[in-house]
Amino acid sequence: MTPRFAPGVRLHEDKARGRTVVMAPERMFVPDEIALAVLRLVDGKRDEAAIVAALAAQYDAPEEVIAGDVKALLDDLATRGALIRG
Repeated sequence: MTPRFAPGVRLHEDKARGRTVVMAPERMFVPDEIALAVLRLVDGKRDEAAIVAALAAQYDAPEEVIAGDVKALLDDLATRGALIRG
């Protein structure tokens, strides 16, 4: 599956607070550094496996360990309406 941000949802650099947030209509999510690393790879072109592979290479970690965390994060944000998994 290829995740993408739902309409009206985007990553936003909050310069006043020095952090990146997920902006959605009438709500905002503040991702931690791990979630942010995943969300920066959500571009509507990479599928979940490509995101996992990129993170495994970046952090020199086993894909099978990363895959569970990535799936949980993407599932949670899809449930909240911030992501679409197509």
